[in-house]
Amino acid sequence: MNPQPYDRSGLRADCARCFGLCCAALPFARSADFAIDKAAGKPCPNLLADFRCGIHAGLREQGFRGCTVYDCFGAGQRVSQSTYGGRSWREAPEAAAAMFDVFPAVRHLHELLWYIAEAMTLRQAQTIHAQLADAFAETERLALMDAAALQALDVAAHRAGVNELLLQASELVRAEARQRPLSRPGRRRSFARGADLVGAKLRGADLQGANLRGAYLIAADLRGADLRGADLIGADCRDADLGGADLSASLFLTPMQLHGARGDAATRLPPGLDRPAHWPLS
Repeated sequence: MNPQPYDRSGLRADCARCFGLCCAALPFARSADFAIDKAAGKPCPNLLADFRCGIHAGLREQGFRGCTVYDCFGAGQRVSQSTYGGRSWREAPEAAAAMFDVFPAVRHLHELLWYIAEAMTLRQAQTIHAQLADAFAETERLALMDAAALQALDVAAHRAGVNELLLQASELVRAEARQRPLSRPGRRRSFARGADLVGAKLRGADLQGANLRGAYLIAADLRGADLRGADLIGADCRDADLGGADLSASLFLTPMQLHGARGDAATRLPPGLDRPAHWPLS
């Protein structure tokens, strides 16, 4: 019997319980995504005294699209309420620099928890479910460490170990997906990891079981594409057109990828992922 899916509700951002960490800790540069330059550790000028955004309702219209795309996987409230016990960087300015260092580390750990939790639901990967459960427990333990331990943690090394398991899960799912009949006339497309598909014309493509890990899908035309069983971990989906695409069984898709892409009412999403508010309803 397969284990029950791990609950990912705690891996979703709850800005009301966060001290505006993404708005203060992270840097951004003036671009199509941000209207201004901001240095790391410097609060955004739109951040209010209560840690809410002063232009939240009009972020995209005022040039801050990047803010609407970013997702911390719940790391903001974890650091604010657990690591620092509800005491903000404004209340304890001497702890601000450490808090801003800890936030990205916990964000990486929470992203891993998101992927592991999904892998635990995959029937094809049931032979490694026990190992995945151990990896989830260890990653959760690390995320609960105190600030000093989190600052010293080699997140990249831990991520590399977890990634080996995620790769195994991916390969098991993709192998089965590639055995399915073609969903469209023609041929099934395949790519090397990290493929440069910026602006690629992939409308209606059969991408079942494709390895799109780390692929550059910026502004790619994926309208009507079949992405069931495709591994999208780390894929850059900014401005990719997913109108009518079938993502219902895609692997390791995140809210951040969806919010950066364009879709429509016909786009099919995996269970547990919500349609972005800026996508048209018809």
